[in-house]
Parts: sequence; structure tokens; C-alpha cells
Amino acid sequence: MEKLSATVWDWFATGQWLVPAGKLAVAAVIVATGFIAARLVSGGLSRWRGRARGGRPIIYIVEKLSGYGLVVAGFFVALSTLGIDLTSLAVFAGALGVGVGLGLQGIVREFVSGLVLIFDPHVHVGDFIELENGVRGVIVEVGPRASRLRTNDGLNVVIPNSKLIESQVINWTLKGGTRRIHVPFSVAYGVDKALVRDVVIQAARATPFTLPETEDRKTQVWLIGFGDSALNFELVVWPTFDAVKRPAAMHAAYTWAIEDALRSAQIEVPYPQMDVRVRSLFGQEGGEAFTALGLKAGSAHEPAPHPVVETKNDAADALVADVEREARERLTQDRE
Repeated sequence: MEKLSATVWDWFATGQWLVPAGKLAVAAVIVATGFIAARLVSGGLSRWRGRARGGRPIIYIVEKLSGYGLVVAGFFVALSTLGIDLTSLAVFAGALGVGVGLGLQGIVREFVSGLVLIFDPHVHVGDFIELENGVRGVIVEVGPRASRLRTNDGLNVVIPNSKLIESQVINWTLKGGTRRIHVPFSVAYGVDKALVRDVVIQAARATPFTLPETEDRKTQVWLIGFGDSALNFELVVWPTFDAVKRPAAMHAAYTWAIEDALRSAQIEVPYPQMDVRVRSLFGQEGGEAFTALGLKAGSAHEPAPHPVVETKNDAADALVADVEREARERLTQDRE
């Protein structure tokens, strides 16, 4: 025991401990430098991606790979500085691989899934997607373990990368194109269908985010069925690309505009109802039954026309405000 204590004391007294301590400090500095360099490079590429007009998926791939590459390179340079022969780590790497395969397979699975998503041409950062559970939002980030979606309500949803690969995903903005949407509505039986079509199409065209009509993209009104107390229609319309990324506000805005148009044209939107036909009353039929009740046969109450009142479409205003806000943010990024 005394011999061991003397050896340790000599090791400290002669300053031999300074050599490995200095190497360890240099290795720590190298690793920290790798992390800082990765952070700076990724941040610079992220700002460039925000200002870029095109090629954002490619920039995001370079951003992620450069960040991971600098961290890994710093780690291996630090090991070399400590005098560790990297070839001697082959056995350790094999054992580590077995451990990863058994105990860390979930983490590795998500990391590999993240790399697949980065190179996937069908899902990019900035796309507006919808998951199987109905969650919809913009892909803000693809990380090593999970991806982050931001909904139109400002909520950040963290989703494991593997979920985006294995489950069905609806990409509303794939290839930067718009989509046709269907807005259902109903009117009472007996209403002039041509009048319904005209007023609803006029209301849709007056909505600020409806695209101009072309030969392939027309605003239409379809009669899709006969309900218990109403004719069921759909407004079929092509909105702008920015409106497609806000489906809830867009749908609410068109619904509001349709109701305004129908009310202005005094077209009845029916309540759920059931008609009961009485064949005889107190043994009397037809006009005699009305007379027995003290009513005049054929009398009917005519509903008063609805007054035409200008209303404020909050959903349309909110959608336009969001689009203008995004445009201002892009302009600010370009100036920076």
C-alpha cells in the first residue's frame, strides 16, 4: 500500500499527470469546437433557407448533414488527440453495435427515419401535412429523434420520425400546388336550383382567396343528394396556395359567404323537420276537416323575407391576415 502511495505521489510530483490532463483538455476543446461549428453552420444555412426562393429541401439536407458531420468529425479528432488508435476500436464498435441493436434500437430507428425523411422527395420542411389522427400543420423541423409540426393555432406537435414514414400522410402542398375543396350546404325543397348555383358561385368568386377560373379549374356547384328535408349541394372551388395551408379558416370563410348569399337571395336553409299527413279528422276529410277546426282550407302562413344585412366574415379576414403576416416575415428575412 505504501509503495502504491509513493508511486502516485511521484506521478503528481514530477508533473507526469500534466501530459494526459493537457491532452484531455485539448480533446474537450476540440469536441466543443465541433459542436459550436455545427451550430454556426446550421444556423447560417437555416437563415439562407428562409430567404431562398427555391431549393429549400436541398439546403435543409446540407444543413442537417453538415451539422451531424462536424460533430462526428470533432469526436474522432478528439480521440486521435488522446492517442487512441481508432483501429483498436473495431472490437468495441462491434460490441456497441450489438448493444445498439438490442437496447437502443428505438433511438436508432428514429434517427435513421429522420435521415430518410430529409432525403424523401414527398415530404419537405415547410409542407402542410395531415396525419391519420386528423392533426394538421406545417413541418417546421426534422430532428434526429422526432419531427415538429406547427398547427395554425400555434401549437407545436412533436411526432416520432417513424410515424411519418410508416403511417399515411396527406401532403396538402406537395410540389407547391393548390387543391380543389368541397364545401357542403343545403337548401329547402322547391328552391330554384339555378338561382342557388348563381348566388353561391358569385359569393365564392368574391372571396379574396379564390383563384381565377381556367379551363381546368372552375368554380362549380354540385347537387349531390336528396336529404330528409333538404337538397344537398357542394361548392367546388380552387383556393390559393396560402389558403390551402389554412383549411379550417378557409372552410369557415366559404361557409360564411354561402350563408350570406343564400340569406340575401331569400333562399331558405331548412331546419330538420318531419311532415305528418292527416287523412281524416273527426271523421272529416279535406276542406271539411279544416272547417271542423275553424280554419280556412288552403290558408298558409307566408314567411317574412329576411332582411339583407352586411356581415363581417371573420374567418376570411383571419386567413388574409395570416398570409400578409407571412409575407412580411419573408420580407424581413430577405432584408436581414
